[in-house]
Amino acid sequence: MIAASRTGLSDRIWLHSGAPLQRQQRRKHCKDARTAHAAARRAAMAGDARRLDDTGSAGRLRHARPRHGLVSRGTRRTMNSRASFTICPQAKQILDGDVPSATLTDIVEPWFLGGGKDGPGGAEFAAFKAEHEGKVRFHASIADMPKPDGKMMAMVCTRTADMPGYVDELVDHGVSHVFLEKPGAPTVDELGRMKDDCAKKGATIWMGFNKNVTAYVTKGREALAKVPGGDFTLVHHNAYKADELGECFERNAEGMLKNMAIHELALLVTFFGVNSETLSDVVADKAYSDLRTEKGPSSGDDFTDFSRIGFTVTTKAGAKVSVYADRCGLELPDGAMADGGMMYSSVSKLGIIQSRDIMPDADLVATVEARSKENPDWMPYFHLQHDDYITLKERCTAHIASGASGDPEGIATIQVGYDTLKLAETLKPLLEKQLL
Repeated sequence: MIAASRTGLSDRIWLHSGAPLQRQQRRKHCKDARTAHAAARRAAMAGDARRLDDTGSAGRLRHARPRHGLVSRGTRRTMNSRASFTICPQAKQILDGDVPSATLTDIVEPWFLGGGKDGPGGAEFAAFKAEHEGKVRFHASIADMPKPDGKMMAMVCTRTADMPGYVDELVDHGVSHVFLEKPGAPTVDELGRMKDDCAKKGATIWMGFNKNVTAYVTKGREALAKVPGGDFTLVHHNAYKADELGECFERNAEGMLKNMAIHELALLVTFFGVNSETLSDVVADKAYSDLRTEKGPSSGDDFTDFSRIGFTVTTKAGAKVSVYADRCGLELPDGAMADGGMMYSSVSKLGIIQSRDIMPDADLVATVEARSKENPDWMPYFHLQHDDYITLKERCTAHIASGASGDPEGIATIQVGYDTLKLAETLKPLLEKQLL
């Protein structure tokens, strides 16, 4: 059986509008979405913040072939999301038949089947459960799920701090494969322990780094191969406003390098041979970067993190790659967001840009607009990365169902996840020292 949680991501309520067609449309859509999302976060935090954090969900999918499948166990626990219930986009792709090798069979939902059933979103979840019960089984805990009688994959999408415990529980429950969302654990030691334990128990862990298969990265790498001695840059922008950074820092307390920018670090590890052992040098772009302290609105504690960070790494073998990430990228009037690109890769030589591939590109914009109209409550980046999420799930489930050995093409292993997290921990103090 496969488990990917329909409600596993439903714990995060997707409240953004869609991505725009033109520059001004993009700004308006993101501004409206940001406002709605912030309102939802404030509404959620007006209640018991600890209660919101302690909710979760999971799911299981079965492969169409009777004796093959995976268990996708997912849980999303975040403070910014409990204003209402919305079906998980990841699971909806499976329900809609977009992932041919998977069928949703089970959902584990501790919150809406427990203390949260009479709270915000409880009625919506009950209606969702009534609609799908009979085709999908619902459980309040992993222990309540039937143990697998074959290979199963669990999808874990939860608060970072909870990930190791859920993986331990799933593997002990008999799950053979785990699809683990980034970063996998709060620290390198915890992820390393998980990696070693799962290997001893014969379980396989894959990481949900979707940019490994995304078009703008693939096209950028292809362009780089045609420019000997070229420099490669990855840019990633979010759409927070400056006055939302306190909540952002608090909710993502692991920090930008382990959260937003972890996808770019995974690309460095996977395709450019960068890790903590091969790293020769890192230079921060001081003019671009911003390290600041913000007060968390829920706890009142101070959180220090990058609101934006730009840096160039060089390996001992001479490979050089630059990364730029900005939580408030939408607010740059003449920045990368100006042409509609939330993310892009570029190749340059001697300071002259040779190529630039953005997301969304012209082919994707119309598709994103249509998806946004169908599901206006979802965050814009899910519409942008819709096909990449399908690719990841299909490659994993088809690989398991086929009985093939090794790992699916383009799917990051837990070793990649471990090296990526270790790289994040290595880079953070080096960058902070240059910016303080």
